[in-house]
Amino acid sequence: MKTHLQRIVLCADDYGLSGGVCDAIEELVVTARLSATGAMTGLPAWRRRGQDFRALVAQYPADVGLHLTMTGQRALTKAHGVAVDGMLPSIGRLTRQAFTRALPRGAVRDEVRAQLDAFEDVWGGPPDFVDGHQHAHLLPTIRGVVMEEIEARYARGTVWLRSCTEPVAAAMQRRVGLSKALTIGAFGSGLRASAERRGIPTNDSFRGLYDFSDRVPYREVFRAALSGEGQRVLVHCHPGRVDNELRALDPLLDPRERELAYLSSPECGEDLQAAGVMPGRFRDITP
Repeated sequence: MKTHLQRIVLCADDYGLSGGVCDAIEELVVTARLSATGAMTGLPAWRRRGQDFRALVAQYPADVGLHLTMTGQRALTKAHGVAVDGMLPSIGRLTRQAFTRALPRGAVRDEVRAQLDAFEDVWGGPPDFVDGHQHAHLLPTIRGVVMEEIEARYARGTVWLRSCTEPVAAAMQRRVGLSKALTIGAFGSGLRASAERRGIPTNDSFRGLYDFSDRVPYREVFRAALSGEGQRVLVHCHPGRVDNELRALDPLLDPRERELAYLSSPECGEDLQAAGVMPGRFRDITP
């Protein structure tokens, strides 16, 4: 067992998606099992809960960022050429548009700006970071707009951006979620270098991917995510309590409950200790 614990960012996606998701994430922030979360600022639960969450984070510090949402939910803008009848597209359709250069840059920019505005309006300040629901911030056009907006709106180096690329050798050694890691890593190729040229910091290792099935117990997924090298490690997760609000908005249900059960358990604390790591904010892990 290591005597000195390395800090890693342990980040829950989807704060603001529903009351039950907010409840779970807040509980894990209070118990120091999470050190970051990304907010879906176009959803009603963000507007209901964000200000109280800020008061909680003042007492239990964590990074809180924008979980940019370009898929599956209602747009904040008209998003002409992206949304259909106000609804943002599936990740499959968005990906096809992005790689065929069919995404209208102006509409993407308007939606990114609106979601950043919605964050700042509730939070009273800038996000600590930006990432993307279903990793949509990696896609062509969207990634460029996101970096341009970070560069234009915020002081250099103060807002970090999630990189979703993991070294292939590390992903293969970890094995859990390998196909996802390779695919998403390919989509994210070049993002870290582009961000660094603009003075936007990023993580250097991205972990926690799996197929959301229960074929592999979540404890094994998480323990695998704690293994391997990296100076700025980010492990992402999706804990939540399933409620009617969540059922109406998102198909990912049971995995959220399983993740919450493990992350709030004594076994999680034991596994973090055994791996020699502890949750920390991004600024705590930046050399």
